[in-house]
Amino acid sequence: MKNAIQNATLFYDYQQKDIETIFTNIESKPNQKVVYQLPTGGGKTMIFSEITRKYLSQYNKQVMILTHRNELCKQTSSTLKKLTVQNKIIGSKTKNFKTNASCYVAMVETLRNRIKDKKINTKNVGLLIIDEAHHNSFRKLTKKFKNAFIIGATATPFSSDVSKPMNTYYDSLITGESISNLIENGFLAKPKSYAYEIELNTLKTGIHGDFTVSSSNDLYGSAVMQDLLLQTYKDNANGKKTLIFNNGIAVSKQVEENFNAAGIPVRHLDNKTTDEERKEILQWFKKTKNAVLTSVSILTTGFDEPTVKHVILNRATTSITLYHQMVGRGARRLASKKTFGITDLGNNIQRFGAWEAPLDWKYIFEHPDDFAKQLHYQVVGNASSQSNAITAEMRSHFPKTLELAFDIDSHFQEAIDMDKKHKTVIQESIRQQAKMCLDNGESLSHALELAAILNPEVQWRVKQYVKCLDSASTSYKSWLMEDYQNRLEGLIKKLYPKIHAQNQLV
Repeated sequence: MKNAIQNATLFYDYQQKDIETIFTNIESKPNQKVVYQLPTGGGKTMIFSEITRKYLSQYNKQVMILTHRNELCKQTSSTLKKLTVQNKIIGSKTKNFKTNASCYVAMVETLRNRIKDKKINTKNVGLLIIDEAHHNSFRKLTKKFKNAFIIGATATPFSSDVSKPMNTYYDSLITGESISNLIENGFLAKPKSYAYEIELNTLKTGIHGDFTVSSSNDLYGSAVMQDLLLQTYKDNANGKKTLIFNNGIAVSKQVEENFNAAGIPVRHLDNKTTDEERKEILQWFKKTKNAVLTSVSILTTGFDEPTVKHVILNRATTSITLYHQMVGRGARRLASKKTFGITDLGNNIQRFGAWEAPLDWKYIFEHPDDFAKQLHYQVVGNASSQSNAITAEMRSHFPKTLELAFDIDSHFQEAIDMDKKHKTVIQESIRQQAKMCLDNGESLSHALELAAILNPEVQWRVKQYVKCLDSASTSYKSWLMEDYQNRLEGLIKKLYPKIHAQNQLV
């Protein structure tokens, strides 16, 4: 009882209220799936860590917490330990871990592999908590936890893929305190916004609806946009610790170069940055009062630096989740920081409304299609951004394949979000085309003929991939085109005997 009282003092009233509400659901509705919504900066990790502590004290079952980033994994594990919850991390570098721990914090891909190798028994997991639950990478994996109460925690209960709404998987939504109330009560800093009308008609959308890296690089890499960025920084954020969010690495590096030339202390960070260099850059950013950090994707989750006083959105997005994550990086409140600034160079505030404006998350959760239409969210995306090479004649050779296109930009962005290597995009592309040839080929030679027919599409995909890489050479592109075609033919030759044997059995 004493321990429970001590833990209660760690939480604000709104947090304690949400803990009790969620736990009431656990006690009364076993095997349910609920979404818990709380704004960025509201303390979701502390809340579900306390729920874990409370659950383990009352039930003789295990708890599993899923994340999709190493940083989130480590932060969650550390928070649990502060609340006296001993836990084990299941990550790519974890070896010979004990299987009898009461609580695990796991990376999605690694956990999937451990379950596949039968190194993890999911039957005794009574509580499964999913951080950043709007990501769809968790869905298939959660089917393995048939005996668990599932909590999906997110600031924005709106799926990252509108074709897979959250209300088809989760039973109900529990909403926490609103952004405006957290600001009013002194838990979050109050924003001051500077919005600029930007012409975005050159941007293209990918298969998941967000703007592609290549089209964003073309727009935001232009001299006029680079000049505008520097000027708006000087007007709105000069001398303040600032985060700049970009959609492409090439643009972020341009920002670093231009700000350096202007005598502004700046560093660039992306998912290619080594762990050692990243640690050094973040330490520099923390210690440097007027530092500017320009980045791509990497700081939207798993990053907490309360001294940030200004956020610049040097990109456009159609994702309300990403919008909230980016702005939220500047919203942490300090005794010396009651406000923070937002400079919007992507019409994002116009698209989504002010960050602090009230949103009816219950309506959004229950009517995601209506909300998507309100945002002019494109589910399929612009067909021209998916492929310029698929002709009617080419399509006629693949009558058994419904979807011939493969959006390199969106898969590349997903690889960045999931901390995967870039080459996985090419591997997935090759697998998709190999399946197309095998599904439609009447013989091995016919399947290989179909692979040759796909050559224009292969060239287009490689060009898109190289654009995403930003700095790849022409010789690398030529080599990759040849290597891609060879690997495609090799995979067809490897898989054909197996598929042919299966078809004979059928």
